Amino acid sequence: MALTSDIEGVLDRVRPAMEADGGGVELISVEGGLVRIRLNGTCLTCPSASLTMKLGIERTLRDSIPWITEIVRVP
Repeated sequence: MALTSDIEGVLDRVRPAMEADGGGVELISVEGGLVRIRLNGTCLTCPSASLTMKLGIERTLRDSIPWITEIVRVP
């Protein structure tokens, strides 16, 4: 099972694109296969945040760390 640092490493790959638009992502917790993240910055009000979550963050995490079973966006 990957450590928090492994997940942070994957998130570091998507952060530059998000930061370029004024947004960001923060790892909140990892419990078993459940990963909780928080979007911040302009991602909070962006109409494309759901797409960023599914097609960017979730896909990248699942492709890199297959044991992840669920990724939840927390407020």
